[in-house]
Formats: sequence, structure tokens, C-alpha cells
Amino acid sequence: MNLCPEDGRPVEVVLDLERLRAEQPGTAWLRPERRDLWRFGALLPLDVADPDDARHIVALGEGGTPVYDWDDHPLARQVGFRLQVKDEGAPGHNPTRSFKDRGMAMVVSMARRLRLRKLVVPTQGNAGDALAAYGVAAGLEVAVVLPGDTDPPIRERVAALARRHPNVHLETVPGTIREAGVRVQEQYLPRGFFNVATFREPGWRIEGKKTMGLELAEPPPGETTWSLPDVIVYPTGGGTGILGMWKAFDELEALGLIDARRPRIVAVQSAGTAPVVAAFRAGAADVTPVEPGRTVATGLNVAGSVGHFRVLEILRQSGGAAVAVAEEDLLAALRTVVRAKGWRICPEGAACLAALEPLVAEGVIGPGNRVVVFNTASLDKYRPEVQAMAS
Repeated sequence: MNLCPEDGRPVEVVLDLERLRAEQPGTAWLRPERRDLWRFGALLPLDVADPDDARHIVALGEGGTPVYDWDDHPLARQVGFRLQVKDEGAPGHNPTRSFKDRGMAMVVSMARRLRLRKLVVPTQGNAGDALAAYGVAAGLEVAVVLPGDTDPPIRERVAALARRHPNVHLETVPGTIREAGVRVQEQYLPRGFFNVATFREPGWRIEGKKTMGLELAEPPPGETTWSLPDVIVYPTGGGTGILGMWKAFDELEALGLIDARRPRIVAVQSAGTAPVVAAFRAGAADVTPVEPGRTVATGLNVAGSVGHFRVLEILRQSGGAAVAVAEEDLLAALRTVVRAKGWRICPEGAACLAALEPLVAEGVIGPGNRVVVFNTASLDKYRPEVQAMAS
């Protein structure tokens, strides 16, 4: 199964939380000796502490990414909010230095459990990089279909794996991820490949991405109280991470670890391709697909996603917002953070920093708030001219 056969909507994994709470009360399911995402044990579809599950898990060090405080950020100091950046591209954490490793670690592990042997993904780049790396580690056959404008460092990484491993296939197609998706439907699914595109695997990438929310809530060493920030600012292409973190918060509440309060969730998109922003402002229940624009933040160049209706629901339930960022503002924010802090954040993360000023103006961010901005990958994965713009 990919999408729900009844309504064509994305599928989510439902955990038996009552049983978990009874059998492993408190946080007995947590494995604090691990620093990767698998430390969340039985709160995931595969429990690393269960030998039957553990033999399927492919762990390459994914998750456990750092959160940086930006204490001297001018706007944060002026308004009086605490600004933090969760860095999914930090060296020594996610193996391909992007948040996609979380989702693909779960995808490949679940595929092994269910004896799937051939996986395919249409992708703007990072998801393909991750699938190739985990597919090789798992001994699976994987195909990655990339648009022609994929950043060269990512394309070259996948191509290098394809040259060394005959079970890794790389194809580049003209256009965007939309055309890559058509290619997957026409050429790969008839050959027995299972589609693990965003939302088309049955909830597995959501389960991997929800660990970002679990890490945000997890108490620091020496403390026991789980808590959440006031605002989460998240770059939104497909939106899997928003669904995953929201699911994590609901599960933590069901386990009695947090209360019903939730962060305000902000979806940030490129002004060139902003279907979620347009639908949010119009009060629409779902997006109307748009023509993809051009942006250096290639992960935001998603014209429409089958899960965007759920992103819109979460934004509204949380009292959050959707913001479109102009290319010049994104690049200015990228230069500022690289020069001021030396953090190699990606353009998508820079878009979130550029969104802070309008969010303050709209009252989404205010004095005393703790605001977490997500950086989803390393700048080193982007084309050289983009890296040069930041220097």
C-alpha cells in the first residue's frame, strides 16, 4: 500500500499507546544510552530493544542533531525572544547531512521488515542521497530519479554510489520533482519498484521525521521535564516533518509527558513556489498546485503535495502561520548567518531566518517566546555558486 486505497490520502502509523503506557510506564521505552533516533525505542514502529525488530534496523547515526542558541541575534534581542536553530546538517550526525536521513532510515528498515527489495524515489535531491546511502547499507536495490536542476554535490554523491554499486540506479529528467514523479510512475513501478516518495510510503517517513519533535521535547541531561518551544519555524516543501512533529506531540501527550499546549507551527516557502501560503491566506482546505518557480532553496520547489491539506490543518490548529520569502531576503539571511555565526545552514534554513521579521510583525512571535528554526541540510550540499553567495 502507498496512499490510502479508500480516499487517496496519506497513511499514518498508529501505535498502541495504551499498551505502551501500561507495559513500559513513564519513559521505560527510552534508550538514553543511544544518541541516534532509535533511542525512542517502542515509540517508533521498530523498537531497537526488541531483537525481532532490531535485526531489520539500518542505523547509520541518524538523528540526535544539535540545537544552537543565537543569543546575539539583533531581532531576537530587540523583541526579547529566545532564538534557537536545530541543525540537521551538522557534521557528525545525519550521515548525508540532511533531515531526509531520518525518514529514509525508517523507510529502509521497514522495507527490510516487510521483505521489500526494490525502492524508488522522485526527489529534489536530499531524499535521493539518503535513500541511496541507506539502500546500499541494507543491500536493497534502489532507484533515484532527480530533476535536471538538482544541486551538483547531491547528484554527484548519488552518481558515485551508482558507479560502485550495481543495485543503485540514478536517472536525471528535465523539469522538477513533478516530472520525476511521472517518470517513476511510468518506468519504475511497472518493474516492481515500491514508491517511497513523500507521503506515498505508508507513514514511514512521518515516523522518522517525528523524531525531530521528540528531540525538541526531550529534557536535557540531568532534567526530567519534557517541554516544547512556543514557535517552530519549518521550511516546507512536502511537509512531512510538520506532520511528524505534530504526531510526536500528540503521542507524548497520550503518554502523560506533556500537556495539550502546542507550539505555533510556521510553514516557510519560497515566494516563487508557495502553494501552502496561498491556500492558508485564502482559507482553503487544500492547496491548488502551482507552476514551480526558481529558487536556490531547491527543497522548497514543490508545486503541491498530497499531504498539504494536513499541513494546513496543523497550521490552523496551532495558531501558526505560512510565510513566503523572497529570494533576495533568503540570500541576505544566508549571508548573515554564515558570516555572523559560521553555521553552514542551507538556503531552506535561511528562508526560515528571513521569515522571523514578518512573523514578529504579524504577532506570531513575541517577547518571551522560545523560537526554534529548523535548518534541514548542510550548505555544502548545494551548488558552488550558492555557497559563494554566502561568503
